[in-house]
Amino acid sequence: MSQFGRPNEFYASGASAETSYNFDMPEFGQELNFQSFDNTQPSVPPNYDAAYSNAPNQGLGGFYDPTAYTDNSYAPDQTFKQGGAAGGAAGNEFEDEPPLLEELGINPNHIFQKTLAVLNPFRGTEQQILQDTDMAGPLVFCLTLGGILLLSGKVTFSYIYGIGVMGCIFFYCLLSLMVTRSQVTFGAVASVLGYCLLPMVLLSGINILITIQGTLGLIVSGISILWCAISASKLFATAFSMDHQQLLIAYPCAVLYGGFALITIY
Repeated sequence: MSQFGRPNEFYASGASAETSYNFDMPEFGQELNFQSFDNTQPSVPPNYDAAYSNAPNQGLGGFYDPTAYTDNSYAPDQTFKQGGAAGGAAGNEFEDEPPLLEELGINPNHIFQKTLAVLNPFRGTEQQILQDTDMAGPLVFCLTLGGILLLSGKVTFSYIYGIGVMGCIFFYCLLSLMVTRSQVTFGAVASVLGYCLLPMVLLSGINILITIQGTLGLIVSGISILWCAISASKLFATAFSMDHQQLLIAYPCAVLYGGFALITIY
């Protein structure tokens, strides 16, 4: 077995076209001959201090120096202060914003006051509250009326919608001719008529418990119609300053809510 590590055997000769290698293992006890290479390039350690000598955040010896900042806009403390100030300003902006219900035009206090005014027709209510074009309460009462009638096996959503829209248009035209002191808005008219539908909701609830198609039903229905008419006429007279005209507007209101009573009974 030939020795391993000889230069003339391990490397191919310059005149040979093919490269051959000798991978024979050396015998035990023989000294291995490794080639040595001369490193002619001097070894110079890199100077890292020179590269970071001009950095603003480096102090003596290349260590971090927080006092070396000259521009306050890049200082960490100043950055945190600016961020805290921006966050505080954003928080103040959110605190100054109105509530979500107010942005949507829903005022729970006005809804409560109008509901109490319908339940008690002889209760006084502010004119500004009655002129508010709030449609949240009327929509709730209309959907409640249709849902209760649906429990009785009556699908009357289209009738409620049709009679309600036609009634709002009729009363808007009628009040525009009768009122001279204040301006009549369609939203305020629709809001008052929708809130005064609450007694009909109670009548439909009674219809689920007992049958109101007899004499008792006629009496309860008459009371509900009278209740709605008095409430609506009182609210119209207060909202639009209709002095001594409540009885004139009460009759058309009774006719309108009589149609809703017919839907509820039959």
